Amino acid sequence: MDRENIGTIVFIVVLLVIVAFAVRGSIRHMRGEGGCCGGGSVRAKPKKLTEPVVEKKVVSVSGMHCENCQNHLTELLNELDGVSAKVSLKKQNAVVLATRPVSDEELEETVRRAGYHVESIQSEAL
Repeated sequence: MDRENIGTIVFIVVLLVIVAFAVRGSIRHMRGEGGCCGGGSVRAKPKKLTEPVVEKKVVSVSGMHCENCQNHLTELLNELDGVSAKVSLKKQNAVVLATRPVSDEELEETVRRAGYHVESIQSEAL
């Protein structure tokens, strides 16, 4: 073998290793594992409501891929006055409890601001 062939083989091996790591990272990302969308995971702090809950809604959300997505949406929903949310990456939804009436439009706008899409919003009995 001459030097040119050895160089080509080394190049191909390095390229295959890079592709293997990229595919592995993509698979982990699509499973919701690992950090994406801004790096390492930071847990969203649960929000406790001090007044009686008057409304419960389940918001079906698409576009979340990882724990950071889940935490980002939780934080934005919890910023709403009188709202406490628990977002599930696995179920692709947010359960919203509120001490005041919250419009579907307000929830949809918050989800959109986070970068995701609302599939449906359903009110549930308390």
